[in-house]
Amino acid sequence: MGHTEQTAGERMDMKSVMIATEVAHAGMLVRELFVACGKAQVQALPYVDDSGKLSGRVTLKNVLRLSCLPEYVVELAPMLNLNMSCVDHAEEKAREMLCCPIEPFVQGAHETISSDAPLIKALALMEKLDTSYIFVVDGQSYRGTVTIQGIAASMSHLGVCSKTTSDSTE
Repeated sequence: MGHTEQTAGERMDMKSVMIATEVAHAGMLVRELFVACGKAQVQALPYVDDSGKLSGRVTLKNVLRLSCLPEYVVELAPMLNLNMSCVDHAEEKAREMLCCPIEPFVQGAHETISSDAPLIKALALMEKLDTSYIFVVDGQSYRGTVTIQGIAASMSHLGVCSKTTSDSTE
C-alpha cells in the first residue's frame, strides 16, 4: 500500500499517487475501519454493498462525529479545558463504539475519478468538493484513493530546488 517514490524529472500521474486500500463492507467493525484507514493513511474507505457495487463511503470524521461528539460538546469546544469533561465515561463509550458495525456510519457515494484522468482534475475536484481525498474507480472497479497529502508528497520528490530559502536570505 502507499504510493511509490518519484525521482527527479519523473512525470506524476494518478497511478503514481494512488494509495491501494481495503474497501468497507457489510459486517465490518469500526475497529477494522480504523485499522485499515490507519494502515493506508487515508481518512475514508469506499463502501461496497453485498453485490460488490461501490455504493457509499465511510469516513473517520463521520464515525467520530456521530459516535463521540455530541452537538453540545462541539458548541462548547472553545471553553473546554483539561479540568472539564462534558462526556461521562468517554473511554468506555469509545471501546463500545469500536465493536459496532460500520453500517450506521455509511454515507452516500463520494465523487470518483478514473485512473487515466489527469492529476490536476483530481486536485480540482477535491477543491470543488472541499475534501482532501477522492476514490479512483475504473468502470465498476475500485482501484485506490488519491489524497492531497499523497499529491504533495509526490510533488516534493519531483526535483531539487536550485536555492534553499536560507541561502536566499543570507
